[in-house]
Amino acid sequence: MPSPEHPPLAIERIVPAPVPPQARQHLVRVRDGVRLATDVYLPPDGGPPWPTVLIRLPYDKNSRYVFTDRIAERLTARGYAVAVQDVRGKFRSEGGTLPFVHESADGYDTIEWITRQDWSDGRVGMFGDSYYGFTQWAAVAAGHPALRAVVPRVTAADFNAMFRHGGRELPPPPWREGVTYFAHHWVGRDTYEYRADPAARPAIAPYEQAFRQIGDRSAWFTLLAPHRVDLCTQFGRHPFDARPVPVLHCVGWYDNIVRAHLADYLELAARPEWDAVQYLWAGAVDHENYRLALAPVAPPDDHAEDERALERMLDDYLGPALDFLDVFLQGSRDAAELPKVAWELGHAGWRTAESWPPPGTRPLTLHLDGAQLAAGPLPGGALTARPPREQRCARWTHDPDAPVPSLVENSFAYLHTHPDLAAPAARPDVLAFTGEALAAPLDLAGPVEAELHVDGEAPVFDVFAKLADLAPDGTARLIVRGQVQATAAGPVHIDLAHTGYRVRAGHRLLLLVAASDFPLFLPATGTGDNPWTATEARPAVQRLHTGGPRPSRLTVTVLPAPAG
Repeated sequence: MPSPEHPPLAIERIVPAPVPPQARQHLVRVRDGVRLATDVYLPPDGGPPWPTVLIRLPYDKNSRYVFTDRIAERLTARGYAVAVQDVRGKFRSEGGTLPFVHESADGYDTIEWITRQDWSDGRVGMFGDSYYGFTQWAAVAAGHPALRAVVPRVTAADFNAMFRHGGRELPPPPWREGVTYFAHHWVGRDTYEYRADPAARPAIAPYEQAFRQIGDRSAWFTLLAPHRVDLCTQFGRHPFDARPVPVLHCVGWYDNIVRAHLADYLELAARPEWDAVQYLWAGAVDHENYRLALAPVAPPDDHAEDERALERMLDDYLGPALDFLDVFLQGSRDAAELPKVAWELGHAGWRTAESWPPPGTRPLTLHLDGAQLAAGPLPGGALTARPPREQRCARWTHDPDAPVPSLVENSFAYLHTHPDLAAPAARPDVLAFTGEALAAPLDLAGPVEAELHVDGEAPVFDVFAKLADLAPDGTARLIVRGQVQATAAGPVHIDLAHTGYRVRAGHRLLLLVAASDFPLFLPATGTGDNPWTATEARPAVQRLHTGGPRPSRLTVTVLPAPAG
């Protein structure tokens, strides 16, 4: 029970919403006897059989949050049957609550059940975001012959890759937000909403308090906090080693797991047997499908709250998937009508290409200079085309009790607020390096990387890098980000992910370097102790070097200058 020093947490239990009247719920029995709650929506006109789109998810198939009734309405109007299923152990489905482990077998058995229904023509496709993108890869690994096409959105085939978003060799800092997900969504059948004090020490304590109050705990949270382990996703075989299936990868430039998803696409595009049926849609959206064009989001444009905004969002959200499924599942269109790559250049609209990055791109390296000015007010140090001859050093103190704020508590919906980074850029524990004002637009299209020479007094220290667009009015908005955890001095490589973004004339590139990003990530303790369990922390000095024998640099991928 909570101690007097820790009063009870306010915990809201989210239970299943009603099954909509246009759906019929079935309990689909899988191979070990567990029954999975599955809603079936059928087209309003014409008779069966139809191809079926399967959606398998853990967030309550009938909740407003996943709006599957709206998705089904559009799919059935296009001539598809739709099956939406609560995965094992969630909401109306039976079985133990454990993510990832059973998805491959359960996906296979659900597809087999679909093919035996009189409304099914034996062809099945899959669709969905995040975890219900992962369930598609699990089904691909199982290899059911009826699975003809998948549309994984903002997801990854390898769960571990979602937590490996650091550099080439270094791990990332502990992603508090990502681990917290399991403490809310994978504690028994329902979902539990509560706020765990991010400043608590030890950091794990409020989660343990929540589990005591709920009377259950998340097995996956226990594996991830305080541990850092690679977790087998229990495919049996990796989906990329299975029979190639047509895939429409739907990626968001502002998605917090964009690195992992782009890595999937690039690996499959490099395999001839898969590349022929790989397609990429990459938009300036975040994990929750908020758009850069509408950021920060006003109430009338918030699809989580406004019904008309949801209808507008669904046009962009489902349109590419419908066109893709019409080709590879329904067979009503020709594959030649689909672009291999459709991608959004932020602030400049949509483009198509035969591959990603688009042909004609080139790397552009900018060198960090003036480190002695970087901890001061903007513009701080400089980003220059030529490497500086003289070596400089910037020193700053990372204080785990006063970390650099993330400015958002939910990076899954980053564009909802799309915060101004100028305020944290002015902190003495944030280094800033600014490029010259652009005389013409600069189009970024591909990977962004940083190589930084850093060291620190602590046995473990973190390095966060954010590339921002500094506007003439002084506001700074995020373009891409990356982070690593280091234990030794030297150059660290930081993968800041891919982007499609136009830096407009008069704007400047701004690189921010810090040692914390709280509360999205747990701050390094300064002692080397595990930040999940540490009860004490202390400040520590970090250094970044520029020029001379220890240069630091930023490399972006750019398109040729636009005509005119």
